[in-house]
Amino acid sequence: MYQMLAAAAMAAQTGWKEWRFMDAGFYLLAVPIVFLYGICIGSFLNVVIIRLPRGESLIKRSSHCMTCGAKIRLIDLIPVFSWIFLRGKCHSCGEKISVRYPIVEGLNGILYLACFFAFGLNWNAFLMCIFTSLLICIGFIDWDTMDMYVPMLLIIAVLAIPSHFVAFIPLKDRIIGLFAVSVPFFLIGEISGAVIKKKTGEKVRGIELGDTILMACAGVYLGWKAIVPSVFIGIFLALIFGLIIKRVTGSSKFAFGPYLCAGLLIGAMFGEELTNMYLAYCFPPEEELMLLSAILP
Repeated sequence: MYQMLAAAAMAAQTGWKEWRFMDAGFYLLAVPIVFLYGICIGSFLNVVIIRLPRGESLIKRSSHCMTCGAKIRLIDLIPVFSWIFLRGKCHSCGEKISVRYPIVEGLNGILYLACFFAFGLNWNAFLMCIFTSLLICIGFIDWDTMDMYVPMLLIIAVLAIPSHFVAFIPLKDRIIGLFAVSVPFFLIGEISGAVIKKKTGEKVRGIELGDTILMACAGVYLGWKAIVPSVFIGIFLALIFGLIIKRVTGSSKFAFGPYLCAGLLIGAMFGEELTNMYLAYCFPPEEELMLLSAILP
């Protein structure tokens, strides 16, 4: 027990680079707890994703079947596992329950584990877990409605305040991150909107304001080193899946937000390292340049 507590204490201080080789007992204790905590929060995320666009209360009414309205039994509220035991059907009416419910719950649990392994057991990981849950909600709501709930986006920006004291991202990096992607997105949206309105008469932007606000809020939270690779990853994913959607449905209209959210999830964990690697490759340290100048004729 002492070794496990010592491992946990060092994990909280150093992150995954130092504790990944530690006592296996720490993992056996922490991994299932983090995952179970994640899927439980994921169960609430399903409520948010369904009810928020409808303007329903998130807490007043108990969980119920969306088809027959029957109250869901306590035993059927176990995240992921209840859906499996019920074989994806309502216990009252037998109507199929969307597979998306366990997907959201499991995804949130897996992402909490990813935060745990990437950042350790500390306050920064805790804030990242909140960030990932918000992105899941934002992405799925945008997928369903092609709209974003602005207060939810602003919560991401609010996370930058406590993050400043635990993530140690320089303030100037956060300020640059605020504008690095959002300004180009805003300009593209304005220009494309004017062109589309002139040609078709429709008031449609190439990049909606919701996407712009999302990248502004995420930029001030993550800093520019993470937000820049995030947007490239998001655009790449949108391009691939956009082509697939157009091939299947024949429509080129789709929600951009889910792919930006996916890019932000990847960028939050690996973006800064990717940016540092790119900068080191393009602008080698002075010592390496001196060595190269000595070797090359």
